[in-house]
Amino acid sequence: MKILVLNCGSSSLKYQLIDMDNQDVMAVGLCERIGIDGRLKHTPKGKDSFVSEDAMKDHTDAVQMVINALLDKEHGVISDVSEINAVGHRVVHGGEYFSKSVVINDEVIKAIEACIDLAPLHNPANLIGIRACEKLMPGIPQVAVFDTAFHQTMPEKAYLYAIPYELYEKHKIRKYGFHGTSHKYVSQRAVKMLGKDASELKVITCHLGNGGSICAVDGGKSVDTSMGFTPLEGLVMGTRCGDMDPAVVSFLMEKENMTNKDVDNLMNKKSGVLGLSGVSSDFRDLESAANDGNKRAKIALDSFHYRVAKYIGEYYAALGGADAIVFTAGLGENSKTSRKAVCDYLKCFGIEIDDDKNSIRGKEIDIASESSKVRVLVIPTNEELMIARDTKELLDK
Repeated sequence: MKILVLNCGSSSLKYQLIDMDNQDVMAVGLCERIGIDGRLKHTPKGKDSFVSEDAMKDHTDAVQMVINALLDKEHGVISDVSEINAVGHRVVHGGEYFSKSVVINDEVIKAIEACIDLAPLHNPANLIGIRACEKLMPGIPQVAVFDTAFHQTMPEKAYLYAIPYELYEKHKIRKYGFHGTSHKYVSQRAVKMLGKDASELKVITCHLGNGGSICAVDGGKSVDTSMGFTPLEGLVMGTRCGDMDPAVVSFLMEKENMTNKDVDNLMNKKSGVLGLSGVSSDFRDLESAANDGNKRAKIALDSFHYRVAKYIGEYYAALGGADAIVFTAGLGENSKTSRKAVCDYLKCFGIEIDDDKNSIRGKEIDIASESSKVRVLVIPTNEELMIARDTKELLDK
């Protein structure tokens, strides 16, 4: 079974074609500058990358170019579009409608549309990708895999905000959480690595990149997570402020004569480690600057590590202990200094890491010392494979 995985942004489209008989990635690519001029980079397995800069006026053009690349005599990996058995779409927000992935039909599309207010930058682009595939690949099943679905198992005490309950009923203002596909994937891999049944394990998963979130997983289910109504809540991130006294918003509006959109832009795009450091939103740049003696870069890193450790401690208490902590995503997988800085805060829980193991990159590994009371795992995430797995599972049913 061959599954095309699509991740549509407002002006981009990432894709992978995966053969689920052996979970082999046949081709991977990216369409950029959709609606501006257009650029496709297509990399088939075992071959050099191919770049096309033909115009893409919309996502339908982009999907057509993806199909053309997959069918290309020189750079393609299939001979006919009918070889694609299904399309799996990453959809950012499923609200309270979806607690799992679903086969797309008219009712599903209506529900995704109903969530546009909750994800105005993402759900419209996801819908455009779905409709483009309907037009260009009629009859081929499509599946929606939601970033929020994995967190729909959170209890009310975790997802409700302490505002009038009527506002939750009217506007569905609550914690939703994001990065669910990644948290689901790495928590399942942790189960395999530890050789136990999912029902027996309590795991804290840390998806740490330019955007970051932490999730408490009990018996294979999300019971709490750091992102909230939007991806702004929680950790200090690359450009996002994370947790903050909400009164700061009205204070800034008054003192700086800012509009609500101005403050939203400030909190989402000009804050986080970028705002604290004044250097960069890239943690690699911050580590370099801090090593060169830049005080603000060091403060930004310290704030980030402190907040990650605080959330792990909070979820350790919420779970009543933990069997493993998992680091994943760009920073979590690759920064030994960040992993060590976070784990140094956690020694009170009997958590210790092996410095030699912590230096190994690019593979699944338990970096905890032999004497550590909690295992510390580094697991490269694979959201595309998780989307393909969910798609295959639905089709098999």
